Amino acid sequence: MPTALITGITGQDGSYLTELLLGKGYQVVGMVRRSSTVTLERLEHIQDDIIITQGDLHDQSSMVALIEEFKPDEVYNLAAQSFVPTSWSQPLLTAEATGLGVTRILEAIRLVNPKIKFYQASSSEMFGKVMEVPQRESTPFYPRSPYGVAKVYGHWITVNYRESFDMFAASGILFNHESPRRGLEFVTRKITNTVAKIKLGQAKELRLGNLEAQRDWGFAGDYVEAMWMMLQHPHADSFVIGTGETHAVREFCELAFGYVGLNYQDYVIQDPRFYRPAEVDLLISDPTKATNELGWTTKTSFRTLVEMMVESDLKRLSKK
Repeated sequence: MPTALITGITGQDGSYLTELLLGKGYQVVGMVRRSSTVTLERLEHIQDDIIITQGDLHDQSSMVALIEEFKPDEVYNLAAQSFVPTSWSQPLLTAEATGLGVTRILEAIRLVNPKIKFYQASSSEMFGKVMEVPQRESTPFYPRSPYGVAKVYGHWITVNYRESFDMFAASGILFNHESPRRGLEFVTRKITNTVAKIKLGQAKELRLGNLEAQRDWGFAGDYVEAMWMMLQHPHADSFVIGTGETHAVREFCELAFGYVGLNYQDYVIQDPRFYRPAEVDLLISDPTKATNELGWTTKTSFRTLVEMMVESDLKRLSKK
């Protein structure tokens, strides 16, 4: 039975990855930060099948201790301060966790057992002010937020450990991926949650920032499969993961409201408070390398994703 250590296991991706690995016969160890209340909401249905342990990306010794104790075959680093607007109000925290935290894990692996396979969750936000369209593995980075900058550091330190110490350190450059488990602070979930509230008479309007911002949105459940595939590949590498399609926030609203028989124009208000200091306008992936080398493709359409999220929020809010 192989063992996988997942940092950030309580998040959206962590929960889907845990389900995938359990289905493949792994023992799954999840690292969480010490706090008075650890939120395991996304893991409730599988909590008895996994090991939850404490550790912190800010603390090198805790990472070493974890790897020594559980002896994982694979480490998936999904932990980060991952909300872009928060990275502007907490840039140093973001740099510490999202950037330097990667180095601490890599260094712990190198010291304890450099044969462990490592996955780093890189991000399309690294492309920022895009240098070419679509974006592929060779596209230069131009991050437009402290989060994007920290992710660039995490990405390149992963490449450096791979090349300098011959470690199996892979990096997935994932474009936006959503699901019913997405945090409520993210624009997609903010939309579907508010659409459900409006339909149920619990809200009257939806305030958003730039409706023209374009994103390449996929389903998180499809994307975690790519993470696993990267660590089964004959050699470690970096891969862009996305749908290869782009959609505007406006189109997301149109589909979400349309699913419940409403016109988004009657409810959506553009609010300057939700504009980013530096906007990322057009992110669209070229996942050709992942398709050719890993055999990975996205399975869930954009419309299916939006409707799945609205339906989930409708069911959840109807129970209250």
